[in-house]
Amino acid sequence: MSATILIIEDQAPVRTLVRQVLEDAGYQVCEASNGRQGLERFHAQPVDLVITDLEMPEMNGLEVISALTQEFLNVKIIAMSGVSTDDLQKAKLLGARHTFSKPLDLQTLLRTVQHELQH
Repeated sequence: MSATILIIEDQAPVRTLVRQVLEDAGYQVCEASNGRQGLERFHAQPVDLVITDLEMPEMNGLEVISALTQEFLNVKIIAMSGVSTDDLQKAKLLGARHTFSKPLDLQTLLRTVQHELQH
């Protein structure tokens, strides 16, 4: 059975692009357009991996990472940001396993996803 990945990203074009790459690689993908929606989705149906943006309305990625890692000890999270490398550092401290700056290198992202899901 293929792994399920939740993409939390407020920019639809980025979300669509990442979803396409992951679906082409055989993963099941669900989406959320902000942090609050992402948390609700995760609670309704936990996934194998979360990819979250950091800069979002309603609830930012750092808040999402903090909430998920407090509640689910083994949650796997990859954080991405087009804005701040400081926030990417904070994301790591809060429990993100990997961080990516935007624009994304989709091949590297895919390799990282594959690596995380195998370990």
